Amino acid sequence: MEAKRNLVVGIGEALWDILPEGKKLGGAPANFAYHVSQFGLKSVVVSAVGEDTLGKEILSSLADKKLNMLIERVQYPTGTVQVELDNNGVPCYDIKENVAWDNIPFTDKLKLIGEQTMAVCYGSLAQRSEVSRETINAFLSMIPNEKGIYKVFDINLRQGFYTKEILCRSMEQCNVLKINDEELLTVSRLFGYPDIDLQDKCWILLGKYNLEMLILTCGANGSYVFTPGNISFVETPRVEVADTVGAGDSFTAAFISALLMKKSVREAHQFAVSVSAYVCTQNGAMPKLPAEYISRIV
Repeated sequence: MEAKRNLVVGIGEALWDILPEGKKLGGAPANFAYHVSQFGLKSVVVSAVGEDTLGKEILSSLADKKLNMLIERVQYPTGTVQVELDNNGVPCYDIKENVAWDNIPFTDKLKLIGEQTMAVCYGSLAQRSEVSRETINAFLSMIPNEKGIYKVFDINLRQGFYTKEILCRSMEQCNVLKINDEELLTVSRLFGYPDIDLQDKCWILLGKYNLEMLILTCGANGSYVFTPGNISFVETPRVEVADTVGAGDSFTAAFISALLMKKSVREAHQFAVSVSAYVCTQNGAMPKLPAEYISRIV
């Protein structure tokens, strides 16, 4: 008998963002899983850390946030990212290589999680190394292509740590693609259609990869959700930005959580925009959300 699918998984990098004010827990999968957990869903972050103090501190910090985790200890240093913020609070990243999250093993415990997963979010960054890439792909292959089960590729291009082959394979395996306007330009150049309209680029990707949804975020210029035959657009609220670290991850978490709670695409989109706007007003990627946000979808 197949296990009940009730888990939401973020798989990939878990690391320390070294910000001007000090280090903060980061990595898109951990950010995603944390925000999903705030909405009352059972989430798990899957990654790897080193047998070092920084790794121990990640495990302790995630435990303090009461986040379920499958994080293996491996013989590589725990990942760090040097984050510099520009005058608008927009981050620039220096991501260290050959670290623990490049070496996430596929284990029996991970297989068990795969059998219970109803939504997963993954990106391109953790696939820069063969070990983690094959683990992520093996995990994705366990999750069926069924209505109401979401495989979200949050493309998350960083520092050239991606190839056309990785992007193609990842888009073939997802049913929801999340991409920002800058990433869309990069992808369209890589795939050979750089000179067409922004929305046409999205329609091409939606059709080519048979996606249920394509989410396009355009910073202060709003965001779109493309579904076959329909577009949802929501303006970005004007807020006082502390920093934008993790805002995109909170958007994805809020959007998928709302869908899993049977909200419409439009309702999920509006909710995701409001959550990510709030996260922009806070420092770091994992602020605690006020109760008013959580009550909107539960």
